Amino acid sequence: MELMRKAVLENGMEFVGTGFGAHKDSINELVFCTGVVGYQEVLTDPACAGLTMLMTYPWIGNYGITNEDDESRSPVLGGLIVREYNDTPSNFRYTKTLSEALEENGIPGLSGVDTRQLTRIIRTEGSQKVLITDAATPHEEAMQRLCAYTAPTDLIASVSCRKRWYSRTSNPRFNVVAIDCGLKMTVIQTLNRFGCNVTVVPYNTSAEDILAAKPDGVFISNGPGSPQAAVAVIDTVAALIGKMPLFGVGLGFQILCCACGAKTYKTAFAYSSGNHPVKNLLTNKIEIVSQSHHFGIDAASLANTCLSVTHIDLLTKDVEGAACPEKKVFGVQFHPEGAPGPQDSTYLYEQFIGMMA
Repeated sequence: MELMRKAVLENGMEFVGTGFGAHKDSINELVFCTGVVGYQEVLTDPACAGLTMLMTYPWIGNYGITNEDDESRSPVLGGLIVREYNDTPSNFRYTKTLSEALEENGIPGLSGVDTRQLTRIIRTEGSQKVLITDAATPHEEAMQRLCAYTAPTDLIASVSCRKRWYSRTSNPRFNVVAIDCGLKMTVIQTLNRFGCNVTVVPYNTSAEDILAAKPDGVFISNGPGSPQAAVAVIDTVAALIGKMPLFGVGLGFQILCCACGAKTYKTAFAYSSGNHPVKNLLTNKIEIVSQSHHFGIDAASLANTCLSVTHIDLLTKDVEGAACPEKKVFGVQFHPEGAPGPQDSTYLYEQFIGMMA
């Protein structure tokens, strides 16, 4: 029997559909994702903590879930909204359905709603809080719950590892410390593939402890929430600048910019894109990238730092990358490893390797 549920937006609009996954209520910020594939990576990406993801591609669930493709040990997504959900996957690798994965991890799903209209609302009105609840929940009660909800500010602490751990590779050339602000498994696998042993440390690890590990370079990972809330990481990164190569991605890039003295701002709306155009100002080439961020870099504030802009968003002209070659510091807003997605920017890992060499 179909379970009738609904999504109630902060602006008062309601979208009634069919529930799947966990039968529970959730309130989160609503974000849209334009990827054609990759719902499993979205589900298990620690950077999606505290978010309800709206998939713009209309048919979700058709290849199921494959355990070895997870980006983290336990999904932290707040909720999932799709146009049409497929509960009969066609994929010889799949180990469970998307609904089963959501149910196991207490994540509610909603299908059968107009995802185009929802996306337009986010694009035109900006970020919205959304409540996924039973269709019978009174509208007044839903609005009261939305108004009373305050988003958590300790998202990085909730997704970071509790103690250091290691990922080793055969014939390693370099030792890299990865600061876990919401680290994806694909990042570790990519660094291993490039000949790096990786030591993953919690977000609040001090610069002294990182230096004691004698790494050849430090990677600052992507993650959820505001960079301004990551005071401990900013202080650590600031103390490491100039001592070894530093590479930041997503939230890690924002933290790196803050450590250099730049400012950030919250974008009008949050989104996750698997096919976004970015221009490399050093080569004048256009790269198609995968990205997911909710905060931008104030371009004017970069003028007072050691950083110079290396990449811009081709559509909005926002800062997408910056570097300081003299201090061997650089980073980008997007995901160079692109899993799944474009591989246009994998050279950034090679650049990191070159700095360590």
